[in-house]
Amino acid sequence: MKTGKKFGLIGAAGYVAPRHMKAIKDTLNELIVAYDPCDVVGILDSYFPDAAFFTEFERFDRHVELIKRRSQPIDFLSVCSPNYLHDSHIRFGLRIGADVICEKPLVLNPWNVEALMEAEREYGRRIYTVLQLRVHPSVMALKEMVDNHKSDQLYDVDLTYITSRGKWYYASWKGDESKSGGIVTNIGIHFFDMLVWIFGKPVHQTVHIYTHDRAAGFLELEKARVRWFLSINSECLPEQVRTAGGRTYRSLKINGEEFEFSDGFADLHTAMYRDVLKGNGYGPKDAYWGIELAYQIRNSKPTGPKGEYHPLASLPLSPHPFLRNAPIKNQNLL
Repeated sequence: MKTGKKFGLIGAAGYVAPRHMKAIKDTLNELIVAYDPCDVVGILDSYFPDAAFFTEFERFDRHVELIKRRSQPIDFLSVCSPNYLHDSHIRFGLRIGADVICEKPLVLNPWNVEALMEAEREYGRRIYTVLQLRVHPSVMALKEMVDNHKSDQLYDVDLTYITSRGKWYYASWKGDESKSGGIVTNIGIHFFDMLVWIFGKPVHQTVHIYTHDRAAGFLELEKARVRWFLSINSECLPEQVRTAGGRTYRSLKINGEEFEFSDGFADLHTAMYRDVLKGNGYGPKDAYWGIELAYQIRNSKPTGPKGEYHPLASLPLSPHPFLRNAPIKNQNLL
């Protein structure tokens, strides 16, 4: 007889959903119902072949209500839907009496974080967000070192993250900044959260470059000065990575020395779930400053590569793949 927690999942066909399915299974719990408008969810067979599945939200809603009336309600709702739908789907989870575990970003705007904290109080349920770098062993060790460092001297940090994306990206919801929050949110939110968690709240920030495929800037935190660069364009990859056929490059340098945290990513979602199931985990308040920072960046006017800028900020800009004849100066329209 199964005695674990019962889970529902929204966004079962998404890229990140298998990590949540694995985490549910690894923590000896059961996914009993899932929803996605796309029906390519064969991955369920690998984890929970008996889970009910719906492609229409109304039928999913009706099923969840039915099992609730039969005294078999879901305990947790995992939200893996597109970024702009998180707020609505989180509230759905609270209304049906479940705690919610939401993939990053929790929401796109800082004021939505405050509203969700009010919703937690209203419904008497908890909202958790996936900030998995906070449970990465190497990152945890770095935070402990910084916390124990007594000097007032600021750390000098260079963050570089390039993860190549094809033309499909711009045709999907991820290429619509109003739905995704842009690349700063799509690929950068975990890193900004990590930096704020380790080095303290933002003091000042400047955006040097912000286009459809890259962003760069300078960030001053309470304990660090950070030059950062994010891109989804493979042309920004170091030559040695491209030559080797690589599609991703991740680098974090602290005071000129490389901080290695490339390994250890495989089971971070499971670690997050374990914390949540123990009554710990991270909530809306914990996610606030990363979301606030991403919001500030995408609403800042880029200055161009001036002052303390990341070396890759001076790379030649690329035309938008769907706007090949558009001038470069118009590329921050997304």
